[in-house]
Amino acid sequence: MNYQEAIKIFRTMHDKLHAIHHALGVVHYDAATVAPKASAEGRGKTMGIMTEMSYNIQTAPEVKEAVEWLLSNKDQLTPAEYREVTEFNKSNEFISSIPMQEYVDYTILINEAEDVWHRAKNESDADAFLPYLEKIFETNKKFALYYKPDQKPYDTMLSMYEKGLTMEQADKFFAVLRSKIVPLLEKCMSVPQVRCDFLSRTAAIPTQRIFSDYLMEVLTINRDNCGIGETEHPFTTNFNKKDVRITTHYHEDALVSSMYSVIHEGGHAMYELHSGDDLEGTFLSGGVSMGIHESQSRFFENIIGRSRGFTALIFPKCQELFPDVFGDVTAEEFYKAVNKAEPSLIRTEADELTYALHVLVRYEIEKAVISGDLAVKDIPTAWNNKYKEYLGVDVPDHGHGFLQDSHWSGGSIGYFPSYALGSAYGAQMLAKMKETIDVDKCIATGDLAPITAWLEEKIWRHGCMYDPGQLLEMAVGAPFDPAYFTDYLEAKFKEIYNV
Repeated sequence: MNYQEAIKIFRTMHDKLHAIHHALGVVHYDAATVAPKASAEGRGKTMGIMTEMSYNIQTAPEVKEAVEWLLSNKDQLTPAEYREVTEFNKSNEFISSIPMQEYVDYTILINEAEDVWHRAKNESDADAFLPYLEKIFETNKKFALYYKPDQKPYDTMLSMYEKGLTMEQADKFFAVLRSKIVPLLEKCMSVPQVRCDFLSRTAAIPTQRIFSDYLMEVLTINRDNCGIGETEHPFTTNFNKKDVRITTHYHEDALVSSMYSVIHEGGHAMYELHSGDDLEGTFLSGGVSMGIHESQSRFFENIIGRSRGFTALIFPKCQELFPDVFGDVTAEEFYKAVNKAEPSLIRTEADELTYALHVLVRYEIEKAVISGDLAVKDIPTAWNNKYKEYLGVDVPDHGHGFLQDSHWSGGSIGYFPSYALGSAYGAQMLAKMKETIDVDKCIATGDLAPITAWLEEKIWRHGCMYDPGQLLEMAVGAPFDPAYFTDYLEAKFKEIYNV
C-alpha cells in the first residue's frame, strides 16, 4: 500500500460515513420536531439498518489497514491529515471494541427511549422511563469497559465529551464553584429581590416565532444555512457547515425561556457555521468537544445575552412585539429580571449564578450510578434530595425533576459537566478578549463583528485540529483557570444586588 491508495480508502470511508450520519441526523431531527408521536417503531428499524451499515464501513479490514499504514507513515502526511487519522482511529477503537449487534441494538434502544421520554416527561411518569434509563446506564458502562477495561468507566465517559476530563478534575472544579457560588447566592437572597413578575405574562407564540427570527438576526446567524424548529427540549444539530439546525420550545407564560434557548442554541450554531473551510469534508470539521461547544453557547446566552448592553439593545423590539408584557417595564428592570439569582427547578431556565449547582446534581448522580453506589430506580429520590440540599427547593413532580432533560434518554452519560466547564471557559475567553476589544460597547451598539471575529480566529476555524485544553490555552494564553468564572460571577451579581 502507498499514500495514494491509503488516503483514497480513508477519504472514501469518510464520505460514506458522513452520508449515513447525515441521513441519521435528519431522521433524528425529524423525530424530535415534526414526526408523529407513534412513529418510533418504523424509525427504529431504519436507524438500526443504517447503524449497521455505518459500523461495517468504519470497521472494514481495508480501512483498518489503510489507517495503520497512514499512522506508520506520518512523514508523508500533512499535520492536518495526521491529526485527522489519529482522531478517527481513537473513535474507531471505541466502536470496534463493541460487538456490532450490541452497537445496533443500542441505537434502537435510544430511539425507543427518546420516544418514551417525551411522553413520560409530560405525564411525570417515572415508571415508564426508568427501565429504559437502567438499560442506557448499563450499556454505557459496558461499552466504556469494552473500550478501556483498565480505566474507571465514568472517567472514560467524561472524556468522550471533554477529552482528558476525569472525576478527580471534575470534583476539584465543582468544589471551587460551590465554595464561591453558595455564599454569593446567600448574599443575593438576603437583600430585596429584583422585580420579575412581568416575565410570566402571556406572550403569543406566533409573535415569539417572529422574535426568534429577530434574535437570530441580531446574533448575525446566516439564515440561509441555519433553520429553527420546535421541540420538547431544545438542541442543535449540524449536518455540515452550510446546514445547521437549532430548535426551541415556546411557552406562552415564559417568553424568556425560548428567548434564551434561541440565543444558547444560536451560539452552538455559530461555532458550527464558522468551522474552517479547509476542514469541511474531513473528520476535523465542527466543534472539538462539548466543553468548548458549551463555552460558545453559554457565551452567547449569558455573557452577551444577559448583559446590560444586550438587554437594552433588544428592549425596544421587546416592547414593540409584546406591549402587554413590557409596557410598564424599563430596560434596567428587564436586565435585572433575566439575571435574578434564585434557586429553581429547571436547569435550562436557571440563572447564571445557580446554574452550576444544577449541573452538579446531575454529575453526582451519574457518578454514583456508574460506580454502583446508586441504583437507577433510586435516581428520582436522590435527585429530589439533592435539589433540596443544594438549591433548597422541593421537586413537585418528575417532569420538573429527573425527567426534565433529554440527555439521558439520548444516551449522553458524562455530558453534563461540559455545561459548567463551558461557562468557565467562556469567562476566561471574555477576560482575554477584553484586552483588545471593547466588548461592552460592541454589545450595546449591536456590533458583534469584533467579538465573532475574535471567536472565529481563536476557536471556531480550528474545528477539531487541537485538543480542547490546548485550544483554550492557545486562545487565552494561559491554562484553564476557573477563577475567571467565579470572579466574573462575583463582579456581576454583587453589582446587580448591591452586596
